[in-house]
Amino acid sequence: MYGYDLRIFREDGTVCDANEKGIVGIVPPLPPGCLSTVWGDDDRFVKTYFSLFKDPLVYSSFDWGIKDDEGYHFILGRTDDVINVAGHRLGTREIEEAIQGHAAVAEVAVVGVNDQLKGQEPVAFAVVKDQARVATPELRAALEAEIKKAVDNSLGAIARPKRVHFVTGLPKTRSGKMLRRSIQALAEGRDAGDLTTIDDTSTLDQIKAALAG
Repeated sequence: MYGYDLRIFREDGTVCDANEKGIVGIVPPLPPGCLSTVWGDDDRFVKTYFSLFKDPLVYSSFDWGIKDDEGYHFILGRTDDVINVAGHRLGTREIEEAIQGHAAVAEVAVVGVNDQLKGQEPVAFAVVKDQARVATPELRAALEAEIKKAVDNSLGAIARPKRVHFVTGLPKTRSGKMLRRSIQALAEGRDAGDLTTIDDTSTLDQIKAALAG
């Protein structure tokens, strides 16, 4: 959109090369229509959005993205959802998109789970279009292998999920937001946290059952 000096930055504040993943930022001045402050709390606005990069001063969107050779930008997820797999930074959204490219998958959530060797590993929870595809352990294993191969082909073996668990629904709030933090907590054996906004508690039970194997 006209008026935005959009760039992809490394964590040290330098600009990324084409096809290099980084943090999406906007070089000031911000164009008309952008949030210009937090009402009654200018300091909070500056600390929140202008504290990540000081030289140059950059508005941080807290999105993880990439710019291709032609100058098109792609959002790969929130920086909070970026996982570190053996030194490689991966956005969970890009893994999800690779998995959803499989014809059998209707919906998926990917979270990063702590791993002693690699730091973190992606774990996927997928909803399939036809439950007959996962009706037996053998069918589930076969589909899991297909999905892992699809991720390998799209992003490389480094992004391959450690596991792909199959469920019939994913935990979301009543407004439709995915409860990724709760899914991640359960995958790491922690408490799922505040669930007052969850739409269907049975979806968490499915996550627990899938993890129990």
